Amino acid sequence: MFVRNEDCKVTPCEPGVTRKVMAYSEETMMCEVSFETGAVGASHSHPHVQVTYVAEGSFAFTIEGETKTVKKGDSVLMPGGAVHGVTCLEAGKLIDVFVPMRKEFL
Repeated sequence: MFVRNEDCKVTPCEPGVTRKVMAYSEETMMCEVSFETGAVGASHSHPHVQVTYVAEGSFAFTIEGETKTVKKGDSVLMPGGAVHGVTCLEAGKLIDVFVPMRKEFL
């Protein structure tokens, strides 16, 4: 399957944060999430395993109470059920992959 970027709907998530579902199947989903500097992805958890690649920018990720700064080229793995959140330090984009897919994003 091929997905054209211009065919993907942009959805506002939180102030300064938007998401595009890029591709998905029942087993997996990939999203592009854009952040303005200072925007926050509030702490939350979900049963899905999440792998995040930093495509642009710099972010402070907190996973289960541990905070680390990541930048372009870095990756983050969040096990299913882990409480996690993020603050954007420098405007950028994250590529999130979820296993299984997140039906609530459709």
